[in-house]
Amino acid sequence: MGISIIDAINDPELLGHGFPDIESWRPWLTVLRSLFGLQLDHADKARFKDCTGRTAPNPDGHRECFLVCGRRSGKSRILATIAVYLAAFKDWERHLAPGEYGTVMVLARDRSQAKVIFGYVKGLLAGSPMLSDLIVNETAESLELRGRVLIEIHTASFRGVRGRTIIAALLDEIAFWQSDEHSANPDIEVLNAIRPSLATVPGSVLLASSSPYARRGALWRAFDKHFGKDDSAPLIWRAATRTMNELVPAEFIQAQLDDDEAAARAEYLAEFRSDVEGFVKLDVVRACVGSYAQRGYDSGLRYFAFVDPSGGSSDAFTLSVAHRQGDAIHIDAVFAKNAPFSPNAVVDEFTSILRTYRISQVTGDRYAGEFPRELFRRYGVTYNVARKNRSEMYQSLLPLLNSGRITLPQNDRLVKELVGLERNVVRSGRETIDHPRGQHDDLANAVAGAAELCSEAIMTPTAAYCTYSAFPHQPTGSRFDGLIEDGPFKGGFATTRHSL
Repeated sequence: MGISIIDAINDPELLGHGFPDIESWRPWLTVLRSLFGLQLDHADKARFKDCTGRTAPNPDGHRECFLVCGRRSGKSRILATIAVYLAAFKDWERHLAPGEYGTVMVLARDRSQAKVIFGYVKGLLAGSPMLSDLIVNETAESLELRGRVLIEIHTASFRGVRGRTIIAALLDEIAFWQSDEHSANPDIEVLNAIRPSLATVPGSVLLASSSPYARRGALWRAFDKHFGKDDSAPLIWRAATRTMNELVPAEFIQAQLDDDEAAARAEYLAEFRSDVEGFVKLDVVRACVGSYAQRGYDSGLRYFAFVDPSGGSSDAFTLSVAHRQGDAIHIDAVFAKNAPFSPNAVVDEFTSILRTYRISQVTGDRYAGEFPRELFRRYGVTYNVARKNRSEMYQSLLPLLNSGRITLPQNDRLVKELVGLERNVVRSGRETIDHPRGQHDDLANAVAGAAELCSEAIMTPTAAYCTYSAFPHQPTGSRFDGLIEDGPFKGGFATTRHSL
C-alpha cells in the first residue's frame, strides 16, 4: 500500500483506533515524520531542532534512530506502531529469497519487557478488521503475517539475532541492557550482530528507545557521538517526559524530583546521570590478576576468610581466603555456590575449606541476623560481623587495586563483577558503591571483605611482652617478626622493635 505511517495513524480503520487522543501524540508524529522522511510543518521543525540539536531534518529520513525519552512518554506504543506499519504496509517479498521470511524483531532485556511492546502490536492488529486479516499464524512470542513477514520478541542476545533477515529491529530500554564487555551479551555486540542483517534490506530500520541512565553503554555512545550533528546518519531524539506526553501531570514529576532529584532527572527529564560512574577500569583489575586460580595452604602464613551469605534462592553464597605479606595483600582463593542450594550444605563445604587453611573464624555482613552465625557455629567456626558495610569495603579496596598492592586469582566472574560495580551519589551526598540493577557482586564483595580483614590485621596494636611464633620466611621490608600467640593481642603481628 502506498500509505504513509501518518496517514495510517490518522485512519481509524487502520492504526487510528490505537490513538483516540491524537492531539497528545503530536510530538511523536514529528518523530515519525523525521524518521520516515516526511514533510515537517513549522511546529514540527521547531520541535525537531529542540529535541535533536540539528538545524534541519534529513529529507530522506533515517535508518537508525535512538530515542532518549523520559518514562511514560509513549516510547513503547510508538515502537509497536512502527513494527505494525513496517510489517503490514510495506512489500518485503521482493527483497527475500524463496522461502525466506523478513523479521520485525522486538528486543528487550528480558521477555517480560519485550512482551509489553508485543501486546501493543497485537492490539493494533486485532483492533483493525483490515489488518487482522493479515495474520496467518500466532504464538505467544511471534506473529506471522501475509507477505512472509514475522513479528517476534527476543531477549538481547547477539547470538539469537544471527541468521535472520531483519526488516526492523526495535530495541526497548537499551540503557538498562548489559554494557560491560565481560557480560554475556554486551549491548554494543547485540547492535553489531543486528546491523549486517539489516544492511541487505532496503528500507530496513534500527530503532532504539530508552530513558537514559549512566554515561556508558550503546545508548550513551550514540548520544555522545551523534546528538546535534547534522552530518550524522543516526538520528538522536532526546526529550523529557512531558515534552512527548503532556498528559503526565507536572506535579507528579515534581514530586519525583523532590524525592530523588538525580534519579528523576534521568527518568523524567531524559538527562544522563553524572552521579553514576564506573568503580574501576578493566585494565586496572587485569593488572592485579596473578598466575594462579587458587593457592594452597602455607604454614608460615596467617589466613583470613570473608563470606557473603545467601539463603539459596537468588544470590550466590561466596567465600574468599586471603593473607598479607608486608604491604601486599593476596587473595588466595575464591569460591561461589550459585542458587539454588542448601545453605547448610554450603556451610559444610566452606568450613571444610576453612580447615585446610587453619581458619577458625570468618567475617561477613549482617545478612539474615543470626542465621549464618548459627550455621557456622554448628561446624565450630565463629562468624564475626564486619565493621564496615560493602560500600566502605569497596572504597578501601579501590586504592589497593589502583596501586597493584593486591593480587587476585584468575577468575573471570570476579573480574566481571569488579568492573561492573558502580559509584552512586545518593541524595544526602554520601557515595555508595554497588552492582547495577539486575547484576551481582557476591564474589567481589567477598574479596573486598577479605582484603579489609588483611588491612585491619596490620593495624593490630603490638604487645610489649608476649609469646610469638616467628615467620619462617621474613617478608622483604616487613616490620614484623611473627604472630602473637597469647595475651590480649593474640592473633596480631609481633615485633621486637619499637611499637608502630
